[in-house]
Amino acid sequence: MGWFLGLGIAGLVLLVLALLLDGVLEGLFDGALGGFLDGLLSLPVIAGFLSALGFGGALVLGATGLGVGPATALGAVLGTGAAWLTWRFTRALMRDQTARTPRGDDLLGSAGSVVTAIPADGYGEVLLRLGGQPVKYAARSGVALARGTEVWVAGTLSATAVVVRPVDR
Repeated sequence: MGWFLGLGIAGLVLLVLALLLDGVLEGLFDGALGGFLDGLLSLPVIAGFLSALGFGGALVLGATGLGVGPATALGAVLGTGAAWLTWRFTRALMRDQTARTPRGDDLLGSAGSVVTAIPADGYGEVLLRLGGQPVKYAARSGVALARGTEVWVAGTLSATAVVVRPVDR
Protein backbone atom coordinates (compact mmCIF):
# COMPACT_ATOMS: atom_id res chain seq x y z
CA MET A 1 0.00 0.00 0.00
CA GLY A 2 2.99 2.26 0.60
CA TRP A 3 3.85 2.29 -3.10
CA PHE A 4 0.34 3.33 -4.05
CA LEU A 5 0.27 6.15 -1.52
CA GLY A 6 3.72 7.24 -2.74
CA LEU A 7 2.42 7.42 -6.33
CA GLY A 8 -0.62 9.42 -5.20
CA ILE A 9 1.54 11.89 -3.28
CA ALA A 10 3.98 12.12 -6.20
CA GLY A 11 1.05 13.03 -8.44
CA LEU A 12 0.03 15.82 -6.07
CA VAL A 13 3.62 17.12 -5.94
CA LEU A 14 3.73 17.02 -9.74
CA LEU A 15 0.49 19.02 -9.85
CA VAL A 16 2.09 21.71 -7.67
CA LEU A 17 5.11 21.71 -10.00
CA ALA A 18 2.73 22.05 -12.95
CA LEU A 19 1.44 25.26 -11.43
CA LEU A 20 4.98 26.55 -10.91
CA LEU A 21 6.57 25.31 -14.17
CA ASP A 22 3.66 26.11 -16.46
CA GLY A 23 4.12 24.65 -19.93
CA VAL A 24 7.58 23.02 -19.61
CA LEU A 25 6.69 19.56 -20.95
CA GLU A 26 4.42 21.05 -23.57
CA GLY A 27 7.43 22.92 -24.95
CA LEU A 28 9.64 19.80 -24.91
CA PHE A 29 7.19 17.65 -26.87
CA ASP A 30 5.76 20.39 -29.08
CA GLY A 31 4.72 18.85 -32.40
CA ALA A 32 5.84 15.29 -31.48
CA LEU A 33 4.21 12.62 -33.66
CA GLY A 34 2.53 15.24 -35.80
CA GLY A 35 0.84 16.85 -32.82
CA PHE A 36 -0.79 13.60 -31.67
CA LEU A 37 0.52 13.99 -28.12
CA ASP A 38 -0.33 17.68 -27.77
CA GLY A 39 -1.82 18.11 -24.34
CA LEU A 40 -1.58 14.41 -23.45
CA LEU A 41 1.91 14.79 -21.99
CA SER A 42 1.18 17.92 -20.01
CA LEU A 43 2.09 18.04 -16.35
CA PRO A 44 -1.52 18.30 -15.13
CA VAL A 45 -2.56 15.23 -17.14
CA ILE A 46 0.37 13.16 -15.87
CA ALA A 47 -0.27 14.38 -12.31
CA GLY A 48 -3.94 13.40 -12.56
CA PHE A 49 -3.02 9.94 -13.81
CA LEU A 50 -0.43 9.32 -11.10
CA SER A 51 -2.65 10.59 -8.28
CA ALA A 52 -5.66 8.55 -9.33
CA LEU A 53 -3.51 5.46 -9.93
CA GLY A 54 -1.87 5.74 -6.52
CA PHE A 55 -4.82 6.70 -4.37
CA GLY A 56 -7.23 4.45 -6.30
CA GLY A 57 -4.88 1.48 -6.00
CA ALA A 58 -4.40 2.11 -2.27
CA LEU A 59 -8.17 2.35 -1.81
CA VAL A 60 -8.82 -0.92 -3.67
CA LEU A 61 -5.99 -2.70 -1.86
CA GLY A 62 -7.07 -1.49 1.58
CA ALA A 63 -10.83 -1.88 1.15
CA THR A 64 -11.04 -5.19 -0.69
CA GLY A 65 -7.74 -6.97 -0.13
CA LEU A 66 -7.78 -8.29 -3.72
CA GLY A 67 -4.03 -8.02 -4.07
CA VAL A 68 -1.53 -5.82 -5.82
CA GLY A 69 -2.37 -6.91 -9.40
CA PRO A 70 -6.09 -6.07 -9.35
CA ALA A 71 -5.40 -2.92 -7.31
CA THR A 72 -2.91 -1.79 -9.96
CA ALA A 73 -5.32 -2.57 -12.78
CA LEU A 74 -8.23 -0.71 -11.17
CA GLY A 75 -5.90 2.15 -10.23
CA ALA A 76 -4.74 2.37 -13.84
CA VAL A 77 -8.35 2.52 -15.03
CA LEU A 78 -9.07 5.32 -12.54
CA GLY A 79 -5.84 7.05 -13.55
CA THR A 80 -6.73 6.89 -17.22
CA GLY A 81 -10.14 8.36 -16.47
CA ALA A 82 -8.64 11.17 -14.40
CA ALA A 83 -6.06 11.89 -17.10
CA TRP A 84 -8.75 12.02 -19.78
CA LEU A 85 -10.93 14.34 -17.69
CA THR A 86 -7.96 16.59 -16.98
CA TRP A 87 -7.05 16.70 -20.68
CA ARG A 88 -10.63 17.55 -21.70
CA PHE A 89 -10.92 20.21 -19.00
CA THR A 90 -7.65 21.92 -20.01
CA ARG A 91 -8.69 21.82 -23.68
CA ALA A 92 -12.01 23.46 -22.78
CA LEU A 93 -10.17 26.15 -20.82
CA MET A 94 -7.77 26.79 -23.70
CA ARG A 95 -10.66 27.23 -26.15
CA ASP A 96 -12.36 29.79 -23.92
CA GLN A 97 -12.56 32.94 -26.04
CA THR A 98 -12.89 36.43 -24.75
CA ALA A 99 -14.27 39.39 -26.63
CA ARG A 100 -11.89 40.75 -29.21
CA THR A 101 -9.54 43.50 -28.14
CA PRO A 102 -10.78 46.98 -29.02
CA ARG A 103 -8.77 48.79 -31.70
CA GLY A 104 -8.45 52.38 -32.80
CA ASP A 105 -11.02 51.92 -35.57
CA ASP A 106 -13.60 51.13 -32.89
CA LEU A 107 -13.34 54.77 -31.78
CA LEU A 108 -14.61 56.20 -35.06
CA GLY A 109 -17.86 58.04 -34.42
CA SER A 110 -17.63 57.81 -30.65
CA ALA A 111 -18.33 60.84 -28.50
CA GLY A 112 -16.07 62.35 -25.90
CA SER A 113 -15.03 65.61 -24.36
CA VAL A 114 -11.93 67.77 -24.52
CA VAL A 115 -9.80 67.48 -21.37
CA THR A 116 -6.90 69.68 -22.46
CA ALA A 117 -7.67 72.47 -24.93
CA ILE A 118 -6.82 71.65 -28.54
CA PRO A 119 -5.12 74.45 -30.51
CA ALA A 120 -5.79 74.70 -34.25
CA ASP A 121 -2.22 73.68 -35.09
CA GLY A 122 -1.35 71.26 -32.29
CA TYR A 123 -2.43 68.53 -29.96
CA GLY A 124 -4.70 68.47 -26.94
CA GLU A 125 -6.37 65.65 -25.04
CA VAL A 126 -9.82 64.12 -25.16
CA LEU A 127 -11.55 61.65 -22.86
CA LEU A 128 -13.26 58.80 -24.75
CA ARG A 129 -14.80 55.49 -23.77
CA LEU A 130 -13.19 52.37 -25.22
CA GLY A 131 -14.64 49.03 -24.18
CA GLY A 132 -16.66 50.80 -21.51
CA GLN A 133 -13.57 52.32 -19.90
CA PRO A 134 -12.61 56.00 -19.95
CA VAL A 135 -9.37 56.50 -21.86
CA LYS A 136 -7.45 59.70 -22.61
CA TYR A 137 -6.17 60.21 -26.14
CA ALA A 138 -4.03 62.85 -27.77
CA ALA A 139 -6.23 64.73 -30.22
CA ARG A 140 -5.99 67.08 -33.19
CA SER A 141 -8.72 69.16 -34.69
CA GLY A 142 -9.11 71.46 -37.69
CA VAL A 143 -10.33 74.21 -35.35
CA ALA A 144 -9.33 75.26 -31.85
CA LEU A 145 -11.44 73.57 -29.17
CA ALA A 146 -11.78 74.67 -25.56
CA ARG A 147 -11.77 72.38 -22.53
CA GLY A 148 -15.15 70.70 -21.99
CA THR A 149 -16.22 70.84 -25.65
CA GLU A 150 -18.12 67.75 -26.77
CA VAL A 151 -16.43 66.08 -29.76
CA TRP A 152 -16.80 63.18 -32.19
CA VAL A 153 -13.88 61.05 -33.33
CA ALA A 154 -13.41 61.55 -37.07
CA GLY A 155 -10.28 59.44 -37.52
CA THR A 156 -7.31 57.80 -35.87
CA LEU A 157 -3.74 59.01 -36.28
CA SER A 158 -2.06 56.30 -34.21
CA ALA A 159 -2.81 53.96 -31.34
CA THR A 160 -2.82 56.92 -28.95
CA ALA A 161 -3.94 59.86 -31.12
CA VAL A 162 -7.22 60.71 -32.82
CA VAL A 163 -8.70 63.41 -35.06
CA VAL A 164 -11.83 65.00 -33.60
CA ARG A 165 -14.46 67.48 -34.67
CA PRO A 166 -16.87 69.42 -32.48
CA VAL A 167 -20.42 68.17 -32.11
CA ASP A 168 -22.92 70.46 -33.83
CA ARG A 169 -26.14 70.78 -31.85
